[in-house]
Amino acid sequence: MFRQVVEEHTLQKLAKELNLSETAYVKPLVSTAEDPWVHCSRFTLRWFTPTTEVPLCGHATLATAHVLFHSLGNTSHQLEFETQSGLLVARRDGHYIVLDFPANPPTPLTPSEETQLASLLKVVSSGLQVEQLLLSRTTKKLLVRLHHSCTREQLEALRLDSAAWMSLHDGSLVKGIIMTTRGNLEVTNNLQEAQKNPSEYHCLSRYFAPWNGIAEDPVTGSAHTVLGPHWSQELSISKLRCRQCSPRGGDVLVTVRTDGRVDLSGQAVTIIQ
Repeated sequence: MFRQVVEEHTLQKLAKELNLSETAYVKPLVSTAEDPWVHCSRFTLRWFTPTTEVPLCGHATLATAHVLFHSLGNTSHQLEFETQSGLLVARRDGHYIVLDFPANPPTPLTPSEETQLASLLKVVSSGLQVEQLLLSRTTKKLLVRLHHSCTREQLEALRLDSAAWMSLHDGSLVKGIIMTTRGNLEVTNNLQEAQKNPSEYHCLSRYFAPWNGIAEDPVTGSAHTVLGPHWSQELSISKLRCRQCSPRGGDVLVTVRTDGRVDLSGQAVTIIQ
Protein backbone atom coordinates (compact mmCIF):
# COMPACT_ATOMS: atom_id res chain seq x y z
CA MET A 1 0.00 0.00 0.00
CA PHE A 2 1.63 3.21 -1.19
CA ARG A 3 0.73 6.88 -1.40
CA GLN A 4 3.77 7.80 -3.49
CA VAL A 5 4.98 6.50 -6.84
CA VAL A 6 7.21 3.42 -6.57
CA GLU A 7 9.34 2.33 -9.52
CA GLU A 8 8.14 -0.76 -11.35
CA HIS A 9 11.37 -2.71 -10.88
CA THR A 10 10.98 -2.22 -7.12
CA LEU A 11 7.44 -3.60 -7.23
CA GLN A 12 8.70 -6.65 -9.12
CA LYS A 13 11.57 -7.19 -6.67
CA LEU A 14 9.17 -7.05 -3.72
CA ALA A 15 6.85 -9.58 -5.38
CA LYS A 16 9.78 -11.91 -6.05
CA GLU A 17 10.93 -11.62 -2.43
CA LEU A 18 7.43 -12.34 -1.06
CA ASN A 19 7.18 -15.29 -3.50
CA LEU A 20 3.38 -15.53 -3.44
CA SER A 21 1.22 -16.31 -6.46
CA GLU A 22 0.42 -12.60 -6.75
CA THR A 23 1.28 -9.48 -4.77
CA ALA A 24 -1.20 -6.59 -5.00
CA TYR A 25 -0.19 -2.93 -4.93
CA VAL A 26 -2.92 -0.42 -4.17
CA LYS A 27 -2.87 3.39 -4.05
CA PRO A 28 -5.72 5.86 -3.36
CA LEU A 29 -6.59 8.09 -6.31
CA VAL A 30 -7.89 11.00 -4.26
CA SER A 31 -5.81 12.80 -1.65
CA THR A 32 -7.89 14.35 1.09
CA ALA A 33 -7.23 15.96 4.44
CA GLU A 34 -8.84 12.89 5.95
CA ASP A 35 -7.21 9.46 5.86
CA PRO A 36 -7.65 8.31 2.21
CA TRP A 37 -7.43 4.63 3.21
CA VAL A 38 -10.58 5.16 5.27
CA HIS A 39 -12.53 7.65 3.17
CA CYS A 40 -11.43 7.14 -0.44
CA SER A 41 -13.50 4.76 -2.59
CA ARG A 42 -11.36 4.75 -5.76
CA PHE A 43 -7.88 3.27 -6.05
CA THR A 44 -5.33 2.08 -8.57
CA LEU A 45 -4.50 -1.62 -8.31
CA ARG A 46 -1.70 -3.68 -9.87
CA TRP A 47 -0.73 -7.34 -9.46
CA PHE A 48 2.69 -8.96 -9.79
CA THR A 49 3.67 -12.62 -9.70
CA PRO A 50 7.27 -13.44 -8.69
CA THR A 51 8.28 -13.01 -12.35
CA THR A 52 5.88 -10.60 -14.09
CA GLU A 53 2.95 -8.19 -13.88
CA VAL A 54 -0.44 -9.73 -14.74
CA PRO A 55 -3.54 -7.93 -16.09
CA LEU A 56 -6.17 -9.57 -13.86
CA CYS A 57 -6.17 -11.29 -10.47
CA GLY A 58 -9.21 -12.16 -8.39
CA HIS A 59 -7.99 -13.41 -5.03
CA ALA A 60 -5.47 -10.56 -4.64
CA THR A 61 -8.30 -8.12 -5.38
CA LEU A 62 -10.45 -9.85 -2.77
CA ALA A 63 -7.59 -9.61 -0.27
CA THR A 64 -7.11 -5.91 -1.06
CA ALA A 65 -10.80 -5.16 -0.53
CA HIS A 66 -10.75 -7.19 2.71
CA VAL A 67 -7.82 -5.16 4.08
CA LEU A 68 -9.45 -1.86 3.13
CA PHE A 69 -12.87 -2.81 4.52
CA HIS A 70 -11.89 -4.75 7.63
CA SER A 71 -8.31 -3.88 8.60
CA LEU A 72 -8.31 -0.17 7.73
CA GLY A 73 -12.00 0.51 8.31
CA ASN A 74 -12.85 1.99 4.91
CA THR A 75 -16.34 3.46 5.18
CA SER A 76 -17.41 2.92 1.55
CA HIS A 77 -20.04 0.33 0.63
CA GLN A 78 -18.12 -0.43 -2.54
CA LEU A 79 -14.60 0.17 -3.80
CA GLU A 80 -13.53 0.92 -7.36
CA PHE A 81 -10.14 -0.20 -8.68
CA GLU A 82 -8.53 1.12 -11.86
CA THR A 83 -6.58 -1.77 -13.39
CA GLN A 84 -5.13 -3.05 -16.66
CA SER A 85 -8.45 -4.88 -17.15
CA GLY A 86 -10.51 -1.72 -16.70
CA LEU A 87 -12.58 -0.62 -13.74
CA LEU A 88 -13.22 -3.39 -11.20
CA VAL A 89 -15.67 -3.04 -8.32
CA ALA A 90 -15.67 -4.78 -4.94
CA ARG A 91 -18.70 -4.44 -2.69
CA ARG A 92 -19.78 -5.69 0.70
CA ASP A 93 -22.48 -8.36 0.84
CA GLY A 94 -22.94 -9.63 4.38
CA HIS A 95 -19.96 -11.81 5.28
CA TYR A 96 -18.88 -11.92 1.63
CA ILE A 97 -17.06 -9.55 -0.68
CA VAL A 98 -18.40 -9.53 -4.25
CA LEU A 99 -16.06 -8.72 -7.14
CA ASP A 100 -17.52 -7.33 -10.39
CA PHE A 101 -15.21 -8.67 -13.13
CA PRO A 102 -15.38 -8.95 -16.94
CA ALA A 103 -16.52 -12.34 -18.25
CA ASN A 104 -13.92 -14.11 -20.42
CA PRO A 105 -15.79 -16.98 -22.12
CA PRO A 106 -13.58 -19.59 -23.79
CA THR A 107 -14.10 -20.78 -27.36
CA PRO A 108 -12.78 -23.74 -29.40
CA LEU A 109 -9.21 -23.73 -30.67
CA THR A 110 -8.66 -22.82 -34.30
CA PRO A 111 -6.71 -25.27 -36.49
CA SER A 112 -3.64 -23.01 -36.36
CA GLU A 113 -3.86 -22.81 -32.56
CA GLU A 114 -4.15 -26.60 -32.34
CA THR A 115 -0.99 -26.89 -34.43
CA GLN A 116 0.85 -24.34 -32.30
CA LEU A 117 -0.13 -26.16 -29.09
CA ALA A 118 0.10 -29.73 -30.41
CA SER A 119 3.07 -30.81 -28.28
CA LEU A 120 1.59 -29.31 -25.11
CA LEU A 121 -1.85 -30.82 -25.70
CA LYS A 122 -0.37 -34.33 -25.86
CA VAL A 123 0.80 -34.20 -22.24
CA VAL A 124 -1.45 -31.67 -20.53
CA SER A 125 -4.05 -34.08 -19.11
CA SER A 126 -1.58 -36.53 -17.52
CA GLY A 127 -3.49 -39.52 -18.88
CA LEU A 128 -7.01 -38.43 -17.90
CA GLN A 129 -9.64 -38.41 -20.63
CA VAL A 130 -10.19 -34.95 -22.13
CA GLU A 131 -13.69 -34.01 -23.25
CA GLN A 132 -13.06 -30.52 -24.61
CA LEU A 133 -10.29 -27.97 -25.17
CA LEU A 134 -11.17 -24.27 -25.18
CA LEU A 135 -9.19 -21.03 -25.08
CA SER A 136 -9.92 -17.67 -23.50
CA ARG A 137 -7.86 -15.38 -25.70
CA THR A 138 -8.40 -12.30 -23.53
CA THR A 139 -6.77 -14.00 -20.53
CA LYS A 140 -4.56 -16.51 -22.41
CA LYS A 141 -6.03 -19.33 -20.36
CA LEU A 142 -6.46 -22.81 -21.85
CA LEU A 143 -9.49 -24.61 -20.42
CA VAL A 144 -9.05 -28.38 -20.36
CA ARG A 145 -12.42 -29.94 -19.64
CA LEU A 146 -11.96 -33.48 -18.38
CA HIS A 147 -14.48 -36.23 -19.01
CA HIS A 148 -17.43 -36.22 -16.61
CA SER A 149 -16.24 -39.54 -15.20
CA CYS A 150 -13.21 -37.77 -13.68
CA THR A 151 -13.69 -37.59 -9.92
CA ARG A 152 -12.63 -34.89 -7.49
CA GLU A 153 -10.09 -37.31 -6.04
CA GLN A 154 -8.53 -37.86 -9.46
CA LEU A 155 -8.36 -34.12 -10.12
CA GLU A 156 -6.75 -33.48 -6.74
CA ALA A 157 -4.25 -36.29 -7.31
CA LEU A 158 -2.96 -34.85 -10.60
CA ARG A 159 0.79 -34.27 -10.54
CA LEU A 160 1.80 -32.09 -13.43
CA ASP A 161 5.26 -31.30 -14.78
CA SER A 162 5.12 -27.54 -15.28
CA ALA A 163 8.76 -27.41 -16.39
CA ALA A 164 7.91 -29.80 -19.22
CA TRP A 165 4.96 -27.61 -20.20
CA MET A 166 7.24 -24.60 -20.49
CA SER A 167 9.63 -26.53 -22.69
CA LEU A 168 6.76 -27.39 -25.05
CA HIS A 169 5.20 -23.93 -25.36
CA ASP A 170 6.73 -20.46 -25.13
CA GLY A 171 3.73 -18.74 -23.51
CA SER A 172 2.86 -16.70 -26.59
CA LEU A 173 -0.66 -18.17 -26.83
CA VAL A 174 -1.25 -19.71 -23.39
CA LYS A 175 -0.13 -18.29 -20.04
CA GLY A 176 -2.17 -20.59 -17.79
CA ILE A 177 -4.05 -23.89 -17.86
CA ILE A 178 -7.40 -24.56 -16.17
CA MET A 179 -8.18 -28.21 -15.52
CA THR A 180 -11.88 -28.65 -14.83
CA THR A 181 -14.59 -31.25 -14.49
CA ARG A 182 -18.28 -31.31 -13.60
CA GLY A 183 -19.17 -31.39 -9.93
CA ASN A 184 -22.01 -33.38 -8.35
CA LEU A 185 -24.22 -30.53 -7.15
CA GLU A 186 -27.81 -30.52 -8.37
CA VAL A 187 -28.38 -27.90 -11.06
CA THR A 188 -30.18 -24.95 -9.47
CA ASN A 189 -29.95 -21.16 -9.50
CA ASN A 190 -30.64 -21.08 -5.76
CA LEU A 191 -27.17 -20.71 -4.24
CA GLN A 192 -28.54 -20.56 -0.71
CA GLU A 193 -30.06 -23.99 -1.23
CA ALA A 194 -26.84 -25.20 -2.85
CA GLN A 195 -24.77 -24.08 0.13
CA LYS A 196 -26.67 -26.51 2.37
CA ASN A 197 -24.47 -29.20 0.80
CA PRO A 198 -20.99 -27.85 1.63
CA SER A 199 -19.10 -30.67 -0.05
CA GLU A 200 -20.94 -30.46 -3.38
CA TYR A 201 -20.19 -28.13 -6.29
CA HIS A 202 -21.29 -27.39 -9.84
CA CYS A 203 -17.71 -27.47 -11.11
CA LEU A 204 -14.24 -28.40 -9.88
CA SER A 205 -10.95 -26.99 -11.11
CA ARG A 206 -7.22 -26.51 -10.68
CA TYR A 207 -5.13 -23.74 -12.23
CA PHE A 208 -1.48 -23.79 -13.30
CA ALA A 209 0.46 -20.81 -14.70
CA PRO A 210 4.18 -21.64 -14.90
CA TRP A 211 4.59 -19.10 -17.72
CA ASN A 212 3.74 -16.43 -15.13
CA GLY A 213 5.96 -17.93 -12.44
CA ILE A 214 3.10 -19.79 -10.69
CA ALA A 215 3.41 -23.58 -10.56
CA GLU A 216 -0.13 -23.80 -9.13
CA ASP A 217 -2.40 -21.04 -7.88
CA PRO A 218 -4.40 -21.90 -4.72
CA VAL A 219 -7.59 -20.04 -5.72
CA THR A 220 -7.95 -17.99 -8.90
CA GLY A 221 -10.63 -15.37 -9.48
CA SER A 222 -9.50 -14.68 -13.05
CA ALA A 223 -9.83 -18.39 -13.91
CA HIS A 224 -13.44 -18.25 -12.75
CA THR A 225 -14.16 -15.45 -15.24
CA VAL A 226 -13.50 -18.23 -17.78
CA LEU A 227 -15.03 -21.16 -15.88
CA GLY A 228 -18.21 -19.27 -14.98
CA PRO A 229 -19.35 -18.50 -18.54
CA HIS A 230 -18.42 -22.01 -19.73
CA TRP A 231 -20.26 -23.97 -17.04
CA SER A 232 -23.16 -21.52 -17.01
CA GLN A 233 -23.76 -22.31 -20.67
CA GLU A 234 -23.21 -26.05 -20.23
CA LEU A 235 -25.57 -26.35 -17.24
CA SER A 236 -28.06 -23.64 -18.28
CA ILE A 237 -27.77 -21.83 -14.94
CA SER A 238 -26.43 -18.40 -14.04
CA LYS A 239 -25.31 -19.08 -10.46
CA LEU A 240 -22.55 -21.57 -9.74
CA ARG A 241 -20.84 -22.91 -6.65
CA CYS A 242 -17.27 -23.74 -7.60
CA ARG A 243 -14.36 -25.47 -5.88
CA GLN A 244 -10.71 -24.97 -6.76
CA CYS A 245 -9.03 -28.22 -5.77
CA SER A 246 -5.48 -27.07 -5.08
CA PRO A 247 -3.79 -28.49 -1.97
CA ARG A 248 -5.01 -25.42 -0.04
CA GLY A 249 -8.31 -25.22 -1.90
CA GLY A 250 -11.08 -22.67 -1.85
CA ASP A 251 -14.69 -21.96 -2.81
CA VAL A 252 -15.90 -19.31 -5.26
CA LEU A 253 -19.53 -18.36 -5.86
CA VAL A 254 -20.01 -17.18 -9.45
CA THR A 255 -22.97 -15.30 -10.90
CA VAL A 256 -22.85 -14.92 -14.69
CA ARG A 257 -24.68 -11.76 -15.70
CA THR A 258 -26.29 -10.82 -19.01
CA ASP A 259 -24.09 -7.72 -19.49
CA GLY A 260 -20.80 -9.53 -20.13
CA ARG A 261 -19.74 -9.43 -16.48
CA VAL A 262 -19.47 -11.95 -13.66
CA ASP A 263 -19.86 -11.51 -9.91
CA LEU A 264 -17.33 -13.50 -7.88
CA SER A 265 -18.18 -13.88 -4.20
CA GLY A 266 -15.71 -14.99 -1.57
CA GLN A 267 -14.35 -14.44 1.90
CA ALA A 268 -10.91 -13.53 3.23
CA VAL A 269 -9.08 -13.93 6.53
CA THR A 270 -6.14 -11.85 7.76
CA ILE A 271 -3.27 -14.19 8.71
CA ILE A 272 -0.32 -11.76 8.99
CA GLN A 273 -0.42 -8.11 9.99
